[in-house]
Amino acid sequence: MIDANRRNLVLMGLLAPLSAAVSAKAKEISPAAGDAYEYTPDSTAHWTGNEQIGMLIYPGMTIMDLIGPHCMFGSLMGAKIHLVAKSLDPVTSDAGVTLLPTATFDTCPSDLTLLFTPGGTDGTLAAASDPDTLAFMADRGARAQYVTSVCSGALVLGAAGLLDGYKATSHWSCRDALSGFGAIPTDARVVRDRNRVTGAGVTAGLDFGLAMVAELRSRFYAECTQLVAEYDPDPPFNAGSVKTAPHKVVADMTHLLQGFTTKVDELVVATAKNGYPVLKAG
Repeated sequence: MIDANRRNLVLMGLLAPLSAAVSAKAKEISPAAGDAYEYTPDSTAHWTGNEQIGMLIYPGMTIMDLIGPHCMFGSLMGAKIHLVAKSLDPVTSDAGVTLLPTATFDTCPSDLTLLFTPGGTDGTLAAASDPDTLAFMADRGARAQYVTSVCSGALVLGAAGLLDGYKATSHWSCRDALSGFGAIPTDARVVRDRNRVTGAGVTAGLDFGLAMVAELRSRFYAECTQLVAEYDPDPPFNAGSVKTAPHKVVADMTHLLQGFTTKVDELVVATAKNGYPVLKAG
């Protein structure tokens, strides 16, 4: 069982280099013989902060949707990350990884810097149909500085009335369905429209996380985070997008996910029939 409140279990070694960089403002370092210089961090970099980040977790979520962004958020020195669930009971992901919530819908701070939800399949559909979850998301989303998601987590935002009139992305299997929530489906790795920031499927959470680190601190800070994480993707296959994957791969995966996409359509219809939560962002 993972105590997700302990960031060092998620990103040990990331905070130390960044902390060292802060204390190295006047330190002379020599990257090469005869090439000494004085290291000074980017003048616009805000090295510490007090962000309040609320990350929704629920049974059946896709663990990578959560851990990718969490890994990047964990580099934000001074930030407080809340793993929020309906109760403090352990939450098991679709991959069988179990997390311990650190806050409930009642104890999560009322005013968040960033509100986030991961995606999944059946677990996400259940969360997007749960009145308590939607009321929480609508309430915190009405005041959060940033309202965000990765993958099909956008369905939860949509069902909570938080994407109406906004451009947004999601996993390719359900991106177009976002229009049913009044959103404008957009095919991109990370999409920002005002204070709504959404990431595409699963691994896009890493890109999303870095983009938010840059937004909350600076590009330089995000680049430090990226380097320490050694995020330099070079996949063995060029099949990570419906635009590049072989035709048979796209066809087979589309068929495999057909049951999920059908349920997504049913969620959209049910949301339209029942209406958004009373507490919704404007």
